[in-house]
Parts: sequence; C-alpha cells; structure tokens
Amino acid sequence: MSTESIISYASLILADAELEITKDNLLAITKAAGATVEEFWADVFAQGLEGKDLKELLFSFAASGPAAAAPAAAAAGGAEEAAAEEKAESEAEESDDDMGFGLFD
Repeated sequence: MSTESIISYASLILADAELEITKDNLLAITKAAGATVEEFWADVFAQGLEGKDLKELLFSFAASGPAAAAPAAAAAGGAEEAAAEEKAESEAEESDDDMGFGLFD
C-alpha cells in the first residue's frame, strides 16, 4: 500500500473518531497499524487538512460528484436524443417533398 493511501486512511480514522488531524496523530495511527510512513507525508496531510472538517468535505464531494451528475446528464442526453430524432425525421420528410414525390405517391 502506498504512503499516501496509508495517511489518507489514517486521516479518515481520525475524522471518524472526531479527533484532530495532526502530524503526531497521523503517525501514531500508522505506527499502531504496523505501517511505516515518512514524517513528511503526515505533515503535508496535517497542514492540508488543518481547520477543515474532513467529513464535511467528503459528503459535499459525494453530493456534487459524478453520481449526482449522472441522472441530470442522462435526462439532458435523453432530451437531446429525442430532439435529434425529430430533426432527422423532419429532414427526411422534407427531402421527399423536394423531389416532388413521396414513398407512397
């Protein structure tokens, strides 16, 4: 497992336990798990998440992420497909009229 993954999971554990995400706490969790990470990464994550609510960040990302956008995109795509079909049908009908005869004339 990569160092970034280990520190990410440690951050999630601390957030779930409602503990402050600090360099020391991250290193304590990784040590208790039997993993070794460079102190640099623990410091980077701690500084990056300082003063932020990780749970709130994750929930807001999940609410606005690809899963939330998929139904809207599907609805828009369905409307576009229907409009494209109608346009194709009307163009086909117009092309018959231009020739002066239709299929069943």
